[in-house]
Amino acid sequence: QVQLVESGGGSVQAGVSLRLSCAASGRTLDTLGMGWFRQAPGKEREFVAAFIGSGSGTEYADSVKGRFTISRDNARNTVYLQMNSLKSEDTAVYYCSARAYVGARVRGEYDYWGQGTQVTVSS
Repeated sequence: QVQLVESGGGSVQAGVSLRLSCAASGRTLDTLGMGWFRQAPGKEREFVAAFIGSGSGTEYADSVKGRFTISRDNARNTVYLQMNSLKSEDTAVYYCSARAYVGARVRGEYDYWGQGTQVTVSS
């Protein structure tokens, strides 16, 4: 089984940056299709960012494009979400997730989920 553990969330002022981490276990990162989602209060979970296929190609939600960057360190089996220029509307629980097959659709179903880490942005 795959386990995903997020960390790095916190309460910050608008305009600052945070970097979230997601440590994976059970399988090596390069066999998984990694992504990030978030869920704000009163809203459904939404897609944030993901890797496409087995390479370094990425896809982002329009709301975070240009501000957020997904990256990975295969040696550490860790994926990151660098969040810059944070806005109050970025406040949410952020979830690391993975597709069991790296070639699965980025906007499709994900198979593994972390516990989530809270990000609160005050303006």
